[in-house]
Amino acid sequence: MAETIALVGSETLLGREVGEVFAETALGQRLRLVAGAKEESGKLTEIGGSPVFLSKLEAEEVEDAGIVILAGTAESSKNALAAHPSGVVIDLTYIAEDDPEARVRAPQVEGEEHDAGLAGPQVVAHPAAIAIALVLKRLHEAFPVARAIVHIFEPASEWGTDGIEELQQQTVSLLSFQPLPKKIFGAQLSYALLAQLGPDAPVQLHEVEERIERHLASLLERMDGVPMPSLRLIQAPVFHGYSFSFWVEFEDAPAVSDLEDALNQDPIDVRAGDFEPPNNVGAAGQSGVSVGAISPDRNDGNAFWIWAAIDNLRIAADNAAMIAREAV
Repeated sequence: MAETIALVGSETLLGREVGEVFAETALGQRLRLVAGAKEESGKLTEIGGSPVFLSKLEAEEVEDAGIVILAGTAESSKNALAAHPSGVVIDLTYIAEDDPEARVRAPQVEGEEHDAGLAGPQVVAHPAAIAIALVLKRLHEAFPVARAIVHIFEPASEWGTDGIEELQQQTVSLLSFQPLPKKIFGAQLSYALLAQLGPDAPVQLHEVEERIERHLASLLERMDGVPMPSLRLIQAPVFHGYSFSFWVEFEDAPAVSDLEDALNQDPIDVRAGDFEPPNNVGAAGQSGVSVGAISPDRNDGNAFWIWAAIDNLRIAADNAAMIAREAV
């Protein structure tokens, strides 16, 4: 059994979420918090209410760990991999994605019968890819899907603390008629929906969209005939949580109630009837996918609109924890 789980980048938004998820299980007792940034090492934090110091990212902090989780910056992930850890590597930063031995993973989608093997880096699939795969898998199992289109609304938190702070600063600057910071988004995101980021943004939306497509294609390949949907990624002026607008056409049209029954199994929560449809705020801190506002397409008798929301950090952390449980 693995003795230590080294969490590299434990000071980041994603790292803190992973720490909280692990603290709710016996895995939390094995967690070693390693700072991804040098200036964060030595600082006091907590796991499950107990105080813990952040270790400095050095070779000895990761090379002897039974499991190494990468949740920090690209630089910290590269440094952790350079230490040649002997244990299982769970990558939430996608830095190991191009490794020929890497496996794109999403245990919530794969099911218990899937045997991925733990020899190479375990790259946790993009949160949006996990959510889309979960919904389409559940639908297709009950009613064969002919085709689908998904609009994905991305939050600022997917860009870490820097993204959240820039959106907040843009909003304050707009209200006080000050110049807008644009280091992350390269454009005004506050009060705006963006189909693409500004030219100076360090990462462009199409790059993220392509990653979601790659990861989703990998997940759907393991299923029985679920068709690959068309995707469009949009940067939304929200701090946290993805939202999705699904358009799904079936070979034979089911009733709305039948779709709700097909979807309403863990880890999908269907908000039907008089319940308020899901939104990104309500999804905060929740595991799985919230689905609602299911309605027929008035112009296509076999198609339906479906709205969904997830906590992007939580769904990534949950899947990382599931892989870690496989390893121990």
